[in-house]
Amino acid sequence: MMPCYAALDVSQETTAICIVDEVGRILAEKKVATCPDAIAAYLNRKAPNLVRVGLETGPLSVWLWNELAARRLPILCIDARHANAALKMRPVKTDRNDAAGLAQIMRTGWFKEVRIKSRSSYQVRSLLVAREMLVRIRVKIENEIRGLLRTFGVLFGKRVGGFTGRADEIIAGELDASPEMRLIAETLMKARTSILDQIKVLDRRLMAVAKANPTARLFMTVPGVGIITALSVASSFDDASRFRRSSSAGAYLGLTPRRYESGETSRNGRISKQGSLLTRKHLYEAATTLLTRNLRFSTLKAWGLKLARISGFKKARIAVARKMAVILHAMWKTSTPFRWSQAVA
Repeated sequence: MMPCYAALDVSQETTAICIVDEVGRILAEKKVATCPDAIAAYLNRKAPNLVRVGLETGPLSVWLWNELAARRLPILCIDARHANAALKMRPVKTDRNDAAGLAQIMRTGWFKEVRIKSRSSYQVRSLLVAREMLVRIRVKIENEIRGLLRTFGVLFGKRVGGFTGRADEIIAGELDASPEMRLIAETLMKARTSILDQIKVLDRRLMAVAKANPTARLFMTVPGVGIITALSVASSFDDASRFRRSSSAGAYLGLTPRRYESGETSRNGRISKQGSLLTRKHLYEAATTLLTRNLRFSTLKAWGLKLARISGFKKARIAVARKMAVILHAMWKTSTPFRWSQAVA
């Protein structure tokens, strides 16, 4: 039988399926419910000699990929940007047309396969994302309290005891004459306290995960890298063998400059900001800690401070974050702890 190729255009309720043969002729098209059983049953019935089945990256792609792979279908997840570049020339955009276009992409092989990470990596990412959301809510509440009090001439400032101590001082003293503002401040402080309690719950869970993860413990030998950054980088890379060279780790996280060249024009731009925004932020914070805190001397810190004197502190932090990503991957690949100096190396 002639080999064939299929593609899925997935939405929340339905999935458009298109099957083509090796010369590009459409063999079957159908919309089915977005359910792994329904999709697998249709493909097995209509195309028993499938070579590849493709779907774009999206909110449901991880779940569908795992479910269809478990049903022994040759499923591939492809980069949505590559698919969009090929499909945007079509004058009419419908789910059916998109599925047909994706099927042709699978037939020709003009696509970039996206790696689906392990279940444990996605679980760690979920913990980190949930914690990041709660931290943002806490910061927003604190800024809202400062802004509301400033309207009535109450300046928050900084005091010994931190935010909670200063807030209690204002509520007990300066807001005595304003019962309404006192009620608002007390309500927001209770919400902040509740958020802090939930952050502590996630912190304890992340600490337990890091303790049981040898890769995270290895990463934490790098100065400036704590539990959050170690787990973020480990879950983002997922597997040390996915990069042939450690230098690719910086580009994967969007920490290398964009490049534009056409004719006589050739220039480098800002960093590409591809990949995980959360992991990039964690590495940036780790680089800042390394350069600003009074930590033990290392050649990495010396290199970053020298670069800061030449190019400025902001660029130095980005460069140190990129180099840190490369070092972390190399450590994971060789199972070697951080080398503080060239003499140790």
